[in-house]
Amino acid sequence: MDLDAYVSAHHAEWTRLGELTKRRRLTGAESDELLDLYQRVGTHLSVIRTSAPDPSVVQYLSTLLTRARTRALGARTSSWSDFARFFVVSLPVTLYRLRWWWLSIMAISFGAAAVIAIWVIRDPSVSSQIATPEEIKQLVDHDFADYYSEYAARDFAFRVWTNNVWVAAACVGGGILGFPVILMLWSNMLNLGLMAGLLISHGKAGVFFGLILPHGLLELTAVFVAAAAGLRIFWSWVAPGAMSRSASLGQTARSMMVVVLGLVIVLGVSGVIEAFVTPSGLPTWARVGIGLIAEAAFLVYVFTLGRRAERAGESADLSAEDRSAEAPVAG
Repeated sequence: MDLDAYVSAHHAEWTRLGELTKRRRLTGAESDELLDLYQRVGTHLSVIRTSAPDPSVVQYLSTLLTRARTRALGARTSSWSDFARFFVVSLPVTLYRLRWWWLSIMAISFGAAAVIAIWVIRDPSVSSQIATPEEIKQLVDHDFADYYSEYAARDFAFRVWTNNVWVAAACVGGGILGFPVILMLWSNMLNLGLMAGLLISHGKAGVFFGLILPHGLLELTAVFVAAAAGLRIFWSWVAPGAMSRSASLGQTARSMMVVVLGLVIVLGVSGVIEAFVTPSGLPTWARVGIGLIAEAAFLVYVFTLGRRAERAGESADLSAEDRSAEAPVAG
């Protein structure tokens, strides 16, 4: 093989790959180009090593591919600015732009739970269809409250967190079909409404709200956000607008991954509250107050930072063209 001719034929591609690896931010097209060039230059290196293993060319291409791999696969060291940008811009603006979805789901879900609770309270025959009188007495007098102190707080926090993250992930993952999200929401609200109705009808309203509100406000809000993300994914291919269904689905799913990462943290906070605050010896007003503060902090976070980022025209748009040009390549 004529090495000089081979180098001359492919030098432009090598130069272009070097240019892309040095750029701080890449557009979606440039990211695809980088990956394509990385594969081609890898083939070039293999050919040269086999047919004309010139040490200087091999070293040059090996170094170039290492830089390209680092750039393409995201093996770079994350800077504090990237970390801060996620929490200050990317997450709140995505939650803010999704607000009408999860606020609507929240209103409908709480409304459904309230209707079920009122039904149980006003119709004593409903209770008899749920369980025997002895089982219901055990539930309202002991089991409901004992659930929160059954395990050591640290173990309970982890159990609650993993369960809630699974529920949130199932909501988002099931979003492509739509109906699994509705079924999961219905199951949660049915259980909430039945439990509320049973305890309130047996004079345990203080126990119910005193144990549910500290962690439940933030926890359920996170579930509603996850459901909104899932249904938004579903709607992206049902009504894709000017985009193709696959492009709209792919873009929306990528945007919703920001929500998933954020909910892992939010559910971690609610899990800690459920494990350490809900069953604690604090007075009811203090426990409920902590829950209200946590919920208020989430809403302020979304509607303050999210609105600010929205007005600044930040990325993470849920309905326009993919604006990955404003985001660093992460593989």
